[in-house]
Amino acid sequence: MAHKIAAANWKMNGDLNFVKQLTQELLANQTIINSNQSLLLASPFLYLHELVEATKNYKQINIAAQNCAQYTSGAYTGEVSADMLASIGVTHVIIGHSERRALFGETDAQLAIKVLLAIQNKLKPVFCIGETLAQREANKHFNIIEDQLWHGLFQLSEADFSQCIVAYEPVWAIGTGVTATPEQAQEMHAYIRGLIAEKYNDDVAQATSILYGGSCNEKNAATLFSLPDVDGGLVGGASLKAESFAQIVAALNK
Repeated sequence: MAHKIAAANWKMNGDLNFVKQLTQELLANQTIINSNQSLLLASPFLYLHELVEATKNYKQINIAAQNCAQYTSGAYTGEVSADMLASIGVTHVIIGHSERRALFGETDAQLAIKVLLAIQNKLKPVFCIGETLAQREANKHFNIIEDQLWHGLFQLSEADFSQCIVAYEPVWAIGTGVTATPEQAQEMHAYIRGLIAEKYNDDVAQATSILYGGSCNEKNAATLFSLPDVDGGLVGGASLKAESFAQIVAALNK
């Protein structure tokens, strides 16, 4: 059975004081510290080490980077390698977020390299896939998802793939306040699990955590998390408020 996960993606938000305050509020919230599910906090690079230190006594909380370089080391000014992240205690890394694909032009080939480097450095990839509104309206959404999985993850061995988390994020629902209907979310999550079963086997598919990542918030989390193939959420804006994120975690615990 797949692990239930609530992942907070803070994106490029907050200065150091904001992050310290938010972290203190999260760690003071009984719902969060008593959760028996897995929680991920993904902050900007600057704050990762502080988060690792602040949460080291909370077994259910892991720290994720929002990206990593496609290189191991060298003359790549401004880049941060998977090895660097692992060396400070980061355990997960988001790879292929739609904003990275769209705004920074990251390709499937680049993302596949990042996934391999993450796994080589004992980081668990949170691999994001999703279609645009135009692709969905053209009835190409299933094809897009299949292509992204094949080019980004399905080059992995069964053992390496088992280290991965998949996050389905319909691009048309990210930051828009529009959420996929429960029927749309379940349909796509079931489709993704079916593709994993075809590539590997049903045991691997059932053990893979598939998160929903399109405007997941405290108001819709309970409905989304009740769906049989939704194993949690990759949460953006709603994770910037401790109480909102706590409500999402509470929905995960039900």
